[in-house]
Amino acid sequence: MGKNKLKRFRENETFTNVLQPSREEILSGNFPLKGKWASDFFKNENPIVLELGCGKGEYTVNLAQQYPQKNFIGVDIKGARFWRGAKTVLEDKVPNAAFLRCQIELIDMIFASNEVAEIWITFPDPQIKYKRTKHRLTNADFLEKYKKILAPDGLIHLKTDSEFLHGYTLGLLHGLGHEILYANHHIYRNEGAPAEVLAIQTTYEKIYLAQGKPITYIRFRLH
Repeated sequence: MGKNKLKRFRENETFTNVLQPSREEILSGNFPLKGKWASDFFKNENPIVLELGCGKGEYTVNLAQQYPQKNFIGVDIKGARFWRGAKTVLEDKVPNAAFLRCQIELIDMIFASNEVAEIWITFPDPQIKYKRTKHRLTNADFLEKYKKILAPDGLIHLKTDSEFLHGYTLGLLHGLGHEILYANHHIYRNEGAPAEVLAIQTTYEKIYLAQGKPITYIRFRLH
């Protein structure tokens, strides 16, 4: 492991906006913030928004700055990645953003029923190989986990450069009877994409745009 990673891991341990529960703690069913994120961590009753597979946390940070009336949590298993976002939040004194280091398949053991208002999934690994289907963050099993924690009118946003994942997700949503509120296979060419989808660009997105790749977006609701 490189020195930079070790340094970032050590810094994460000192950050008040970073939570790193052990897998054992989560699986025990005794995670103390489940159902109490707004009241006990953020100290308010504002809606909670998750960024799953947040990477450097660009969406978590930028959305938190744009929407101070909501609470944002970036979730990723790789703490060295979201270190940058967590550090920026502390430096810029953004009170409504935090980061959680955990595996996304445990998400329904960390948040309670109806506790989450929105979920953002930004540029996840599309896991194109058939044997990797279970790791796609929009597969049927993950959607069921999201449904458990989302409010009845909760929203999910998928932004990706993968036309494969875009098509896979649209087909799955149609087949399962979920509600597709908006879909765009090229947000910078076709009109109508929400402002926050266009205004915030992740590091990966900028690379993809420089390569001429279309960026896709879906907003949907689970039923």
